[in-house]
Amino acid sequence: MNSLLLAAAFAMVVRSLAANRLDRWYLGAPIVMVLAGVAVGLLNENAIADGLNTESVQHAAEIILAVLLFVDATEVRAGRLWGAYPRLVARVLLVAMPASIALAALLGWLFFPGLPWAVLLLIACVTVPTDFAPAERVVRDRALSARVRSTLNVESGYNDGIVSPLFLFALILAGDASQERTPLEALGTVLPFAVKALVAGVVIGVVLGWLMDRAHQAGWVTDQSARVAVLLAPLLTYTATVAIDGNGFVASFVCGIAFRYVHRLLKARHVHKGRAEARSDALDTDLHLLEDVTGLLTMTMWFVVGIASVLIFSLGVSWQEVLFCVAVLTVIRLVPVLLSFTGSRLSGRERVLIGALGPRGTTTIVFGLLAFNKLPEGTAADTILTITVVCVLGSVALHGIGAKPVAQLLATPEKRAAG
Repeated sequence: MNSLLLAAAFAMVVRSLAANRLDRWYLGAPIVMVLAGVAVGLLNENAIADGLNTESVQHAAEIILAVLLFVDATEVRAGRLWGAYPRLVARVLLVAMPASIALAALLGWLFFPGLPWAVLLLIACVTVPTDFAPAERVVRDRALSARVRSTLNVESGYNDGIVSPLFLFALILAGDASQERTPLEALGTVLPFAVKALVAGVVIGVVLGWLMDRAHQAGWVTDQSARVAVLLAPLLTYTATVAIDGNGFVASFVCGIAFRYVHRLLKARHVHKGRAEARSDALDTDLHLLEDVTGLLTMTMWFVVGIASVLIFSLGVSWQEVLFCVAVLTVIRLVPVLLSFTGSRLSGRERVLIGALGPRGTTTIVFGLLAFNKLPEGTAADTILTITVVCVLGSVALHGIGAKPVAQLLATPEKRAAG
């Protein structure tokens, strides 16, 4: 364990010290950490399976997912819950994403007919949500229009929170090592969890946002203490919600939305009333420590992917698993997105860009690890782990290295010149 921690820490330090140079070469944190994980995995190949399938890894994945959901919910810009272009975002999240999940489950049924449909739904929930960790510079690329960048940013922030209840439903339905339930029993379990999560998330987010504002106005907090308070917000929300038998993931996501909304609402009131704008602007810096810690957690997950890739490729990857991941990363993402934008004002280039730029990242990794740990040992768990690793590795190659050329190729000549 110490050797793994040492290797991960060393890789993170190297990546951090050379981040600017590596980014210029399109060697982002995912690529560096995956390569480091592969190197470590090759030296510890016999201990990989036992190390991944442990209760500590499961709990770590749960905490990381709760933090990521909170951060994603707070990162939506433009002062609206659904960003500057809510209609476009609604098309992607409420039309394209459900269609992609259905198509992924259907394709899984064709490629893996021996798996139960609950497991196929689980695989779809693991592979469909997007995350711009492998291509984080894309959403800031001025070669893309503001509509494309905003839509991609809000989608990647919200889709994991929307999918998580369906993921947990499928996980309960598939049956972990201690339970197996009918669809009605699984639904009866998920709905109370979700209701409690909604209430807990809204209450904690609103109260915390209001308390942070009052503390800033009264001068009770330092810059450091404010950052620490926000860092603890998703942990507090997750643990408190789980304690009342609620869905901690949904609660963390909802808390992030409520917290950000209260932030913006109170800030606007302070500016309108002519109060010291510096104090209200300080609220924006409260998220910095949480974002930095999230970066470390994300790099850790990519390191785990590198280690896991050694295991799955040593055991063998079937052509069905590879072809399924290729389809999920391309046509199963692109076709529903194009259909969802029928009748919109987006140009053909913009529609293709939104469909083509759909990287998979930390959400897929964490969902995949949770499913692998929760399900009984066997074909279903092994297939999910394999598809998770192949999917994110394919996304690193396709979206991490290839995203910039694709964006430049499909951007308009004016945007291309400006970028």
